[in-house]
Amino acid sequence: MKRTILSLSLLLLVFAATAQTSPVKFAYIADTHLCADSPRNGELEKCINDINTKQKDVQFVIFGGDITEFGADGEIALAKSIIDKLSIPYYIVAGNHDAKWSESGCNTFAKVFGYENFEFEAGGIKFLGTNSGPNMRMAPALLPHESMVWLDSIAKVIPKEQPVIFINHYPQDTSMLNYFQVVNTLKQTNIQLIIGGHWHRNTILNYLDIPGILGRSPAAYKKTGVGYNLITIQNGTISVQERVAAEADGTGGETLKAWYTLKMSDKPQYAPSRPSKYNPYNLPEDFPWMTFDVNMQYRNVKTVWESQDESDIGCGAVPAGKYVLYANTQGIVKALDFATGKLVWKYVTGGKVFSTPAVEGKRVIVGSTDGYIYCLNLKNGKLLWKYKCNKSVLASAVIVNGKAYIGASDGIFRAFKMRNGKRLWQYDGVKGFVECKPYADKEQVVFGDWANRLYSLDPQTGKEQWIWKNKGSRMLSPAAVYPVKEHGKIFFATPERKTYALDATTGKQLWVAPGGRESVGISPDGSKIYIKNMFNTMQAYSTESETVNKIWDVPTGLGYDIAPTPAMTAMAGARELVFVPTDKGNIFCLDGKDGSLIWTHKVSVALINSIIPLDGKRILVSTMDGVVTILEY
Repeated sequence: MKRTILSLSLLLLVFAATAQTSPVKFAYIADTHLCADSPRNGELEKCINDINTKQKDVQFVIFGGDITEFGADGEIALAKSIIDKLSIPYYIVAGNHDAKWSESGCNTFAKVFGYENFEFEAGGIKFLGTNSGPNMRMAPALLPHESMVWLDSIAKVIPKEQPVIFINHYPQDTSMLNYFQVVNTLKQTNIQLIIGGHWHRNTILNYLDIPGILGRSPAAYKKTGVGYNLITIQNGTISVQERVAAEADGTGGETLKAWYTLKMSDKPQYAPSRPSKYNPYNLPEDFPWMTFDVNMQYRNVKTVWESQDESDIGCGAVPAGKYVLYANTQGIVKALDFATGKLVWKYVTGGKVFSTPAVEGKRVIVGSTDGYIYCLNLKNGKLLWKYKCNKSVLASAVIVNGKAYIGASDGIFRAFKMRNGKRLWQYDGVKGFVECKPYADKEQVVFGDWANRLYSLDPQTGKEQWIWKNKGSRMLSPAAVYPVKEHGKIFFATPERKTYALDATTGKQLWVAPGGRESVGISPDGSKIYIKNMFNTMQAYSTESETVNKIWDVPTGLGYDIAPTPAMTAMAGARELVFVPTDKGNIFCLDGKDGSLIWTHKVSVALINSIIPLDGKRILVSTMDGVVTILEY
């Protein structure tokens, strides 16, 4: 009898710990897009004043991403100064605008707000929030791999009956590449609701059966004006109401009728999907780009070895003698054994790394978001020298004849002697931050920035040779593209979907062609450049002509694609192969003669960061979600 009473008591304690124990009311705000001199700043301040003065029963505020417009350090500081005016606690996650164009490589957001993911309880309900990429690389949304690991670890230990609410900036559908992984992980818990933003409007959705909502931005609407959402959880029901903020003098303000209600469940309602080899998340047939079925069709492409990192990889993997080198977003530079993929050594920097390692002889150079440029010993990863910049170093270096050329986020482009780290020169005229790998030879160093400019510098002195400027939004900058050079011309593409050819000596624009975004490749003999378009096509242009000379323009099967990674080329006998990266983890191999498809292979569900042709009909590949692999074709 006593044992029965004790067991019942324990069950009651478990229920008390996992069910809603008290009413919860919070404000939800997303898509504030704060920046200097923007009316959006005042709109958020108006919402915060309304919460402080009119909503005395609101317990906390959740911010659902796209807090800033461009992820700049100054914008993040501005956001913190405004949000800190709240008289109650708040929880915040980053969105794509905070991550993709971040001059600090997402370091500042985490440093200023103190975290990238959050976990807390209120009224017996578990609230989980995660950041969302793409971090620095243009691609569809992606929950970073380290956040995915964090979420899975939390989901495994939450009491099964405890209600869970998940917050992420993006809708958890095909807007996010690994949404099915997120949803599958949440289905391990008693997930009740997924809350997002991104669309700037109140919206009701469904994510593989899990209820979801998106919240409005604070921006004034024609019908309702400046406002936000109030979410109340009481007696097992979630209710969402739009709140029109009061004026600064306290007049006006209105809480509208609930636009969404949900009866909560007291136990888990969903079962995670069972994995299979080619469709690991049991996806429906209308998501073919997310499954690995294509690998059954082209069985000639085989995996030599594959390594899965514990974090995202925001840079390329490169071969270096006996090693394969790359770095991850935990800030760790790693060397894998070229033959097996096993870890040989690692070096930990003080920040995230989005810089692809560059190698010459026994030295490796790489930049980190901690503001340092590091030179490591290739054999053992030990530090040889480092150089402190004024801000993060997101860019990759290029090495020519013992000299390393690299940009940073502090408005300075530098040249170093690889042997001892001596700074040879610096150019102080960079207007935006640099994230690309430059082109360099004995005549010039060419790179772009996020201020609409492409620069050419003298490689010996750093003296400015010319600057090409684009018009329009800074998001149309030639900043992520890797420029190429041939026949006295510099070729590059911009996000405005145009491809340019400039005179390499003067910077004079020779021609511009429609198509492209940021992915540019060049043929082994230098006679053609290859341009990947956003809408399913590849183009080949002659590098010899002074005017536009399109050689071919073909549909590829890529679909909509925004991967900035360069297309790479190799010769297989007399046949030229073009390896085309995608933002969904697929590689397309085309015939350079006419663009016809030879094979395709899926490595991952995330952006292909790099493709490096190797000897023996092999390629080295890295992906944003942490895969490094060698494929044989």
